[in-house]
Amino acid sequence: MQLTSSNHSKGLMITAIGGLALTIDIPLIRLASGDPWSILMLRSGTTFASALVIWTLWKLLRGNPPALVQGRTGLAVALLYGAASVTFVMAVFNTSTANLVFILAFNTVFTALLAWLFLKELPRFGTLMAMPVMLCGVLLIVFDGMSRNNLLGDVFALISAFLLASAITITRSSKKDMGFAALMAFVAPFSLAALMVFHTGLQLEQPWWIVLNGAIVLPVSFFCLGTGPKYISGPEVAMFYLLETVLAPIWVWMIFAEVPSINSLIGGGILIVTLLAHSLWLLLSNTYQPVDASVQSTAHSLVRAETSNAASTPAQSVQGRSVPSHIKKRGHR
Repeated sequence: MQLTSSNHSKGLMITAIGGLALTIDIPLIRLASGDPWSILMLRSGTTFASALVIWTLWKLLRGNPPALVQGRTGLAVALLYGAASVTFVMAVFNTSTANLVFILAFNTVFTALLAWLFLKELPRFGTLMAMPVMLCGVLLIVFDGMSRNNLLGDVFALISAFLLASAITITRSSKKDMGFAALMAFVAPFSLAALMVFHTGLQLEQPWWIVLNGAIVLPVSFFCLGTGPKYISGPEVAMFYLLETVLAPIWVWMIFAEVPSINSLIGGGILIVTLLAHSLWLLLSNTYQPVDASVQSTAHSLVRAETSNAASTPAQSVQGRSVPSHIKKRGHR
């Protein structure tokens, strides 16, 4: 579909806002200075409450909002996003920010493999070439984590990437509107975290950082990243997802003086360059596959997960975060 110049500019601006907002997710979690369960409970609770407010306003102002959960398929997607939210927060506390965002970007490969196995979508040649290169980058990061006692956190990050990729694959195969399924997913991690906090007590020094994150930052980022693909191409959106992979470690370095290891930077550099080159290759290509799982970017995320997922429109979510179906590669932070 041909896009007008004004719509294209609008899409670039909206997607840039969403990508930039997503980059402060991890720094806000770190600023709260609390234990993982307390942060998970407040983060999940505020995001879930925000989603209900948005859904209610949608119903009152526009009518006919999407279903909160689309049957058994929607429940499965919600459970996957909920589990990814838990593993994401655990990864934040057990590995470096650089390792986490770099490994989350690997859900590109997981998504492509799952689409190949279950949806019978044969990856394009460029995608097949990018996969082993990205695998080398992730292995370098994980092996470095083993020597720095970050292995547990790196494993949590890998599990998050796989769970997000699984949710994306199921969503795409269902052809249903899962826009609110990823947000409803926060019920599960909230319930689990509330149970743990009941026994240990709430341990948060700066809870307002998490309230800001769950009530404003995540919904804004999910909305913008879910809306942008209506106006710009999938490869362009994929490059905005790279903002978190690049900027989140920089914010953490500036605020907490956390310096990634040389091997982590090399591995992350391999991932970023490969993803950027792949997105540019698709952007410049004359023909695109209708849904190319390999170019979705981080995730990602999130987790952050945690996002606005619309299977009936050109956008879908990840971990907490929305992942456009054009780039069904991260990602739901």
